[in-house]
Amino acid sequence: MAAIELGRRAVERIWGRDALPSPFESLADGECPIGEIWFEAPQGHLDLLVKYLFTSERLSIQVHPDAAQAKQRGLDRGKDEAWLVLDAEPGATIGLGLTHEVDRDTLRAAALSGEIEQLLDWRPVAAGEILYSPAGTVHAIGAGLSVIEIQQNCDVTYRLYDYGRPRELQLEEAVSAARPEPWTVGDGPRPAGYGRTVHVEGGHFVLERWAGARTVELDDAVTLIPLGNCGALGGRPLAAGTVWVTDGPTRLDLAAGADLLVAYPGSDVRAFEAA
Repeated sequence: MAAIELGRRAVERIWGRDALPSPFESLADGECPIGEIWFEAPQGHLDLLVKYLFTSERLSIQVHPDAAQAKQRGLDRGKDEAWLVLDAEPGATIGLGLTHEVDRDTLRAAALSGEIEQLLDWRPVAAGEILYSPAGTVHAIGAGLSVIEIQQNCDVTYRLYDYGRPRELQLEEAVSAARPEPWTVGDGPRPAGYGRTVHVEGGHFVLERWAGARTVELDDAVTLIPLGNCGALGGRPLAAGTVWVTDGPTRLDLAAGADLLVAYPGSDVRAFEAA
């Protein structure tokens, strides 16, 4: 068998929650707000990182470096990311890009004055939506959301603005890394056959959503995120709240009601053969 179930780690955040939904209830102690669940390999360094996020307040208005900027700072990679909205309270929003293009001096001044809150394009979101935020996109996840985040494995965030909370900002780095312009939706999801829908492609990773029964032979470096009880991977059950990576050819047996996120590094959509 060439598949690994990733370990999970709760991360305290000031914008997190005291209680978590199933199947993460045991990771919250009710004393410290938990904002993120990280899924990590027992050893080695993965190209992609998966997190569950649970928000009770807005996250900071922030930006991540692209590959070139990351290299200048001695990092292995930049940070593109995508989110699947699992649950959204009425009126929940995600800020993605700016309402209109500005120059960097204007972006800096807006961050210092707080006007960046109005400059950010806050978009209503609903359960089931998948949004892609390439590196350089000015963004903020709003309150009242549960999301799965798939990202390049680079833990670098530059904060532009934090609503007066007593946390450090990285204003100059953020202004330098930002693309101070509106976010573009892109081509949107497209079918790829056999119950596959491609949601993200052409950047540094591909994100698909698979539905329904099929048996597939997976290759190296595929990340699997079951959204329900999906079937089996290498004979082991795929349950909601787990994340798996393959490190060699592995048989995936999906059940009739399967709902699965599939992510892998690279810009091109792969062909997966029937097992």
